[in-house]
Amino acid sequence: MKNDSSHLRTNRRQFTKTSAGLLAAGTAALAFPKRAMANANSKMRIGFVGVGGRGFGAHVKSLTKLAKEGAPIELVAVCDVYSVNREKAAKYIQSNLGNQPAQHVDFRDMYAKENLDAVCIGTPDHWHAKQAIEAMQAGMNVYCEKPMVKKVEEAIDLVKVWRKTGVVMQVGVQSTSLPVWDHANRLIRAGQLGKVLMYQTEYFRNSDLGQWRYYELTKEMNPSNIDWRRFLGVDDGLSEEVPFDRAVYRQWRRFWPFGSGMFTDLFVHRTTTMLKATGLRYPARVTGSGGIYLEYDGRDVPDVSTVVAEFNEGVQGLVTATMASSETPIKQVIRGHHGSFVFGNQEDFDQFTFVPERPQVTHISPKEVPYEPQIIRPDQRMPENKNHAHFQNWIDAMVADDPQLCNNTPDLGAAAIVIVNLGARSYRQGKVYRFDGDEMAVSEADGSWAKRWEDRSHQRGKPEHIPGWEAGDTGSKIFDPDYQKLEGPWIDGKDPAGV
Repeated sequence: MKNDSSHLRTNRRQFTKTSAGLLAAGTAALAFPKRAMANANSKMRIGFVGVGGRGFGAHVKSLTKLAKEGAPIELVAVCDVYSVNREKAAKYIQSNLGNQPAQHVDFRDMYAKENLDAVCIGTPDHWHAKQAIEAMQAGMNVYCEKPMVKKVEEAIDLVKVWRKTGVVMQVGVQSTSLPVWDHANRLIRAGQLGKVLMYQTEYFRNSDLGQWRYYELTKEMNPSNIDWRRFLGVDDGLSEEVPFDRAVYRQWRRFWPFGSGMFTDLFVHRTTTMLKATGLRYPARVTGSGGIYLEYDGRDVPDVSTVVAEFNEGVQGLVTATMASSETPIKQVIRGHHGSFVFGNQEDFDQFTFVPERPQVTHISPKEVPYEPQIIRPDQRMPENKNHAHFQNWIDAMVADDPQLCNNTPDLGAAAIVIVNLGARSYRQGKVYRFDGDEMAVSEADGSWAKRWEDRSHQRGKPEHIPGWEAGDTGSKIFDPDYQKLEGPWIDGKDPAGV
């Protein structure tokens, strides 16, 4: 069956335009209208690709709850290479919503046959790009679990398709739906921190099993009910054919062909929110380091790692962690010349702390800005459940037919992937990488980065600033002491100060 993408696109636009108008009327009874579409269904038809793990626990369960609350969605199909996952997800939807979702092994069959308006992707990392891009090209909206893709090149391709198709796509870093990040960004752009210099973030964990080995292996997992070749992606060139292995199937984040360990499972969370708060996007230079120093359990990926990203805006970003010690993590912080925002640890923040620099540095009177930490709380309340809020945000964007309403758009997702993926690549290849955000190209770094800033200093230049900076020279100057007038080279034995 040929997938008529124009038909899907027309249906989606017709539905979302009408829904948005009714929502704007402000009448609760009309929030989720029932109306005839070309497919005789007034709700957006959603299918799921990958319904094990987070695909079930977050995607299926969150959207089922939203559907029960009256969201204009219908959960019509599930796809997974493991029959147990398919049947579990389908049974859950049927028992909660009353309809029997279609079950598929091949996502392309589901895309072609189910007349979908949107898909949720919760497969291993190496499949994300292909499944998301093909969905967008067929006119479907997309929710894709983090990381958005596995490789830098895939991120670049996906953003191009997203912009060309104009569909709504949400990347599954659910903490981007917390109000603190937008609130921090407004204050940063207004100059509260002065010139932004760096951010640091973390994702420390610990266990007695080895990270990701807490995903239990069962005898039930075997080639009779898992389409192993399809999981690997051999026919799509995503992986070489290797013998079936329960650990590779269930704990795939431990192995480079399918995931990238903490780089794409954990670092992408924290990096994305730091980018959202600062307004930064693509890095100019990235370095990664680390190693496997304890967890010798057959894994590929490191248990200790650090990624350092440098930005053309004159900012350095750091994300660091170990998977084998968790009680003494560094704090998540954004630092500027006039002060810092301290977010603490984890990610469920409803507030953060402004720590000002001393008045002797800022030249700001303590009467104007008290020289003591200040708690900052956004006006908007933190949602009770950030998964629920993130999916609600996606639905709202689809109803409005506005891709920019999503809290984690693909351009933000791509920027985070460039950082963490180049960090992993740097660690594995022993190289420092440069990224050209204009040409969207990767190359090996050289000495030009240091020379750029040295030249700026020698020329007495001005600092660069984060995107959207509104504060002029606030917190962006240093002052010459009187004795600095004595500075300068002595030419032909003459004192430059005329003394």
